[in-house]
Amino acid sequence: MRRITVLLAEDHTVVREGLRKILEQEDDLEVVGEAGNGRRAVTLVKKLRPTVVVMDISMPLLNGLEATRQVLKAVPSTKIIILSAHNDDAYVKNATESGAVGFLLKQASSYDMCRAIREVNRGRVVFGPFKAKFLYEGEQESLDRAGRTKPRNSHLTSREVEVLQLIAEGNANKQIAAELGVGMKTVEGHREHLMEKLNIHGIAGLTRYAIGAGIIESSVQLTII
Repeated sequence: MRRITVLLAEDHTVVREGLRKILEQEDDLEVVGEAGNGRRAVTLVKKLRPTVVVMDISMPLLNGLEATRQVLKAVPSTKIIILSAHNDDAYVKNATESGAVGFLLKQASSYDMCRAIREVNRGRVVFGPFKAKFLYEGEQESLDRAGRTKPRNSHLTSREVEVLQLIAEGNANKQIAAELGVGMKTVEGHREHLMEKLNIHGIAGLTRYAIGAGIIESSVQLTII
């Protein structure tokens, strides 16, 4: 039996360990790597080329949605299931637009998790009632042959999204430059372009935008139902 290789991308160690234990009990599933942030997830996918990535939507340095876009650009054959603590419609819609083929709540059962991995491996989409809702509203017109929602053109580049997240997380220009491996002037240029494109002038405004766009989560915990 050929195993389905899985990469776990989740910044909470206890959750990641729990997922690994669940998957290790299945004969046809194999965890080949773990990542604690989105940037590490992208690096590991390029190296390990897993069949499926279980991707937390909210991670430091690079959020799960942007990591998903970068993964699919580098390794298009990878299937990505977004994992979230929140069932807000915006999260689900953003997940489909990023190219994910699955969306699961963190309170899903171990059975649902394993089933989702097997289903996306077969080329199917797993969004449950969430997907049904969006299809009903006409989103099916934007689905590609793989069942993924075709990404909409964004006025922010991938690098600008990365810089925006790092700014919103409270990093100074020097820290951002070190994290991205670029010069200070480059970071300053990205910051200026962000403010110009978004017509926002100030860190607080950029942070509010990042939260509203789902790039980072608010410090206020939403109710999980």
